[in-house]
Amino acid sequence: MEILTSVICDSAAEYAGKLCIMGAFDTIYAHHFPVVHPHFAVALRIIFRPVEEGTHKVRVTFIDSDGHNVLPREGEPNFEFKIMPIPESTSFVTRNFVISIQGLPLQKPSQYSFDVYMDEQIIARIPLQVVVAPSQGKQG
Repeated sequence: MEILTSVICDSAAEYAGKLCIMGAFDTIYAHHFPVVHPHFAVALRIIFRPVEEGTHKVRVTFIDSDGHNVLPREGEPNFEFKIMPIPESTSFVTRNFVISIQGLPLQKPSQYSFDVYMDEQIIARIPLQVVVAPSQGKQG
């Protein structure tokens, strides 16, 4: 297995085997806390080889700078998928995954990460920094 893409973005979609990503970002600015980020996606593109055929489980956690999971376990995105036998004429298959997240609570400015697990092994750690937005200067 090889991770080709792991990104936080405004939106993403799969179209005819292509991963279409809009608005990739790694920083959220807010004027006051706590704040809720209304909508975004985690997009993944992964290569699988014949030895990885079969059923796999994916789980995504949201970790704060102290290493604590911000989301309750029952609120974590998770799913199963199956890699079918790969034809001998090809050496790998690629799968795209788009995980839409609504209403992410952010209690304070901090460093966070989305940790992506496959079969309980971490396969990607996507950093997110949440910072206080700079104040707008008075115009005169």
